[in-house]
Amino acid sequence: MTNAAPDAAGASPVLKDLVIAVNGVYFDQMRAGVKLEEFRERTPYWTQRLVGRKYERVIITRGYPKADDSSRRLVFPWRGFVPKTIQHPHFGLEPVDVFAIAVRP
Repeated sequence: MTNAAPDAAGASPVLKDLVIAVNGVYFDQMRAGVKLEEFRERTPYWTQRLVGRKYERVIITRGYPKADDSSRRLVFPWRGFVPKTIQHPHFGLEPVDVFAIAVRP
């Protein structure tokens, strides 16, 4: 499965961007280069969005910015994801299965 579509001229496929909105704390950590992975719980929704797909870029937004607010957007090349099991306060006390999406230059 791919999410690529031919461009207007019918030439090679154009890959879409994966856009993920995050909390300001995590956005600032990514901007500083401290947080190199964004975790998304392994749900049917995220499985459908990630497994078997490729993207051109990962765009991380601080909340839901206006279209012209580039200060609240980080753009990274698509470097894929790895399944992991983590413990994190955001997900509760129990270990949880996640997709770790790479967010590094």
